Amino acid sequence: MRITQGMLSGNILTQLSKGYGKIADYQQQLASGKKITRPSQDPVVAALGIGYRADTSAVDQYQRNVTDGYKWLDSSDSALSQTDDVLNRIRELTVQASNDTNTTDDRNSIKQEIDQMKQQLVTIGNSQIGERYIFNGNNSSVAPITVDSSGKVTVNNGTNNAPVNIDVNHGVKIQINVDPQSVFNQKLFDDIDDLESALTDGHTSGDQIGDFLAKIDDHLNHVAGTQADLGAKMNRMDLIQNRLAVQKEDAEKIMSSNEDADFESTVINLTTQQSVYNAALSVGAKMMQPTLVEFIK
Repeated sequence: MRITQGMLSGNILTQLSKGYGKIADYQQQLASGKKITRPSQDPVVAALGIGYRADTSAVDQYQRNVTDGYKWLDSSDSALSQTDDVLNRIRELTVQASNDTNTTDDRNSIKQEIDQMKQQLVTIGNSQIGERYIFNGNNSSVAPITVDSSGKVTVNNGTNNAPVNIDVNHGVKIQINVDPQSVFNQKLFDDIDDLESALTDGHTSGDQIGDFLAKIDDHLNHVAGTQADLGAKMNRMDLIQNRLAVQKEDAEKIMSSNEDADFESTVINLTTQQSVYNAALSVGAKMMQPTLVEFIK
């Protein structure tokens, strides 16, 4: 096969173009900090990167879910603490009212304060995060407690005890709401209404009023039990949050090792390729230089 000057020149130019392309790739790696800037440069790295990014995005979403869960749990815990304070105040007033030395005006004053405490319980029971009611199961767009024109309190969550679950990891859900019936149930307000009626009835003895203490204590026990359950959920959420932080760190490390360019090796490769390219230019110039006129000389 006859090798012509044109073939030799073409081959040299092709190799020079490839070498220059490699220099451009290394310069792009240094500028971007990434091994590749388009999938065609390394399909394997690109395919793995898609998977690693999906894993990282999933962890990010789980962390956002945990943050929302914390808001719900913190709001519920605050509401339950307020409920405990209100019920304890009602209990103090009941103890005070159970004394037979109280006059009708004294009992009426106590009844009025208890009524204010009942209204406060309604406010607490209708606590919201944004526009979501936290004590109405998964029907969070509807207020769980309503008050009619006569002051009668009605609890509307009797048919909705559905849990509010959030995804906190792959295949792992956690309930973030309090069972609506555990604290803010109809019996709570009915018992308070009965206590108010007893206080306005002039024939009610102190002992009969004192009988309401057991009912109030029962509601306080429900609040305490619900707070304990809420505390256990918050502890678990802490563990989940820590685990997600570790998962994200691991995922980012793997993604970085797959996609990020190694600065030192890239600089060495670039320097080496530039030397090779310059040498190729020098050799090519010498091979393409001779002409017929040069030989005639």
